[in-house]
Amino acid sequence: MKTMKTTLKLLTMFLALLIFSCGGKEEKKKEGFSVERTKTTEQPKETPKATTVKASERVELDNKGVGPIKSVTLDAEINQALVAEGEDVYKKMCTACHRVDKKFIGPAPTGILTRRSPEWVMNMIMNPEGMISEDPLAKDLLMEFNGAPMANQSLTEDQTRAILEYFRTL
Repeated sequence: MKTMKTTLKLLTMFLALLIFSCGGKEEKKKEGFSVERTKTTEQPKETPKATTVKASERVELDNKGVGPIKSVTLDAEINQALVAEGEDVYKKMCTACHRVDKKFIGPAPTGILTRRSPEWVMNMIMNPEGMISEDPLAKDLLMEFNGAPMANQSLTEDQTRAILEYFRTL
């Protein structure tokens, strides 16, 4: 019985020693991937950031677009009769998607002739499908305006020219 008690005591001490020797030194597992970096004293060189100009703000006066209009001559004086006709056509056919002064479904026409050639504007009005499929600027505008293509209103060249004259007054 005495040997059993001694064995039991020894076994208890051995287990206690085993538990204490394994415990206490706790290693925490790090999750994920980590990299230690050393700080350098050299300042990083600044790279110039590419400035991206929206298609609606880009100036492309040499681009005539794709369509039937190859050349437009604008008189120095604005033709008020054409302006009145163009404003009427614009209000009836274009205001579902365009606002004069602000972006809507499509871009605002105010100042368009400072960014686009008259031929481009007329071709966009008369041939929106051809312009979107072949003209890089029209493609970029389509992307800027959430993929909403301009509807072909089947306007005549005279109606389109009147709208262009109206745009000269905006």
